[in-house]
Amino acid sequence: MTTFSLTRESLDGTFAKLRESNAAFAARYPGESGRRQPVHTVYGGGHLFKAETPAKLGQLALKSLETFAPSAASFAQALGVSASPEIIERVHHRVVEKLGREPIEDFRIDFEDGYGNRPDAEEDGHAAQAASEVAKAMAAGTQPPFLGIRVKPFTEELHERSVRTLDAFVSTLWKQAGAVPSGFVVTLPKVTTPEQVALFAEVLGQLEASLSMPAGTLRCELMIETTQAIFDPDGRVNVPRLVAAAKGRCVATHFGTYDYTATCSITAAHQAMRHPACDFAKHVMQVSLGGTDVWLSDGATTVMPIPPHRPPAGGQLTAAQSAENAAAVHRAWKLAYDNVRHSLVHGYYQGWDLHPAQLPVRYAAVYTFFLEGLEPAAYRLANFVKQAAQATLHGDVFDDAATGQGLLNYFLRALACGALTEDEAISRTGLTLEEIRARSFVAILKNRRG
Repeated sequence: MTTFSLTRESLDGTFAKLRESNAAFAARYPGESGRRQPVHTVYGGGHLFKAETPAKLGQLALKSLETFAPSAASFAQALGVSASPEIIERVHHRVVEKLGREPIEDFRIDFEDGYGNRPDAEEDGHAAQAASEVAKAMAAGTQPPFLGIRVKPFTEELHERSVRTLDAFVSTLWKQAGAVPSGFVVTLPKVTTPEQVALFAEVLGQLEASLSMPAGTLRCELMIETTQAIFDPDGRVNVPRLVAAAKGRCVATHFGTYDYTATCSITAAHQAMRHPACDFAKHVMQVSLGGTDVWLSDGATTVMPIPPHRPPAGGQLTAAQSAENAAAVHRAWKLAYDNVRHSLVHGYYQGWDLHPAQLPVRYAAVYTFFLEGLEPAAYRLANFVKQAAQATLHGDVFDDAATGQGLLNYFLRALACGALTEDEAISRTGLTLEEIRARSFVAILKNRRG
């Protein structure tokens, strides 16, 4: 006969404290929502942005691909891809289709490093002009799915200029469009203290109130590009404190490779995305923000795929010059491809692109990554759903929904960026389109339970 020493009444107080603790944990770490995350952010100077910019960048990207890798085999060779011929052909076809349909997933109108320091009147004008161009794109329905601006940092020297640009842009956009794009975000660079972020969030709230915007309309993302952003003066991990200081407005953190390595006193020749110092910082970001649904983004490859020779007016390049052009572009492509693959393997599904000729490489790297892992992921998810549903039906304990959601998120990411079609996802996982669109593994189990 089994005997017990503890009673339910004696445990009530303990269990109440446990429920409170578990509820607090669940609120702080809700897990990935499955909302679409862009695979990249393309940065461009605030003085250059036009409503047609995303489409034009796609055209330039296609021209680069057609010039320097006109076939699937030549593109794969340039990137060093060793996938099956079927995957190589599929990737090439989908890259071309993506560049024609949606070449830019996220664009950041830049008023920081990509813009520089200019007279106030000039920057005021460019901020208003850029906002007007965004309003035009919104009216035409041609803006990318995600769009925003990067203002200057909240340092003592630049915080007033930062707020002034933010105000001019948002006020002009709100006046002309009566809204901001659905994926709109403001990037705050070079954050070092939670106080900077808190005051920036306060400014966003004041701007909303002054324009009669719904509270919470203006969201932000933080750039982690100093050692102080990783650890505070007492040696505590600073990243979660920076995010918390935004009071729910922070949707993403972006790693700034070159500023960060500079603060580590790494010489310019060795400032690179795959430097161990960068991996360490990004892993700290990843671990400290895991389960919070705050996106992570890697930085940019700064070696541009630009051919060194241009044909003379009315003339043509020599064969040697053409070969040198192709070699230079292919070297830059291979470096960018390897950097993106490194990010993906380490769980960073977003990064920066700075030049239209980098776009084919971005999509090729992402599509190859997902297609190479398709069959094992599909097999695992199909079996996982089957086993979990059976356990639920028979009253057994099943508490690994996080793993199921992780597998589902793989397909959600692949679908969102165009690596997979809906038909492919359905046929390989056994899920219905409605189940996939629900974006929730728990919801799938409830549906299967009937």
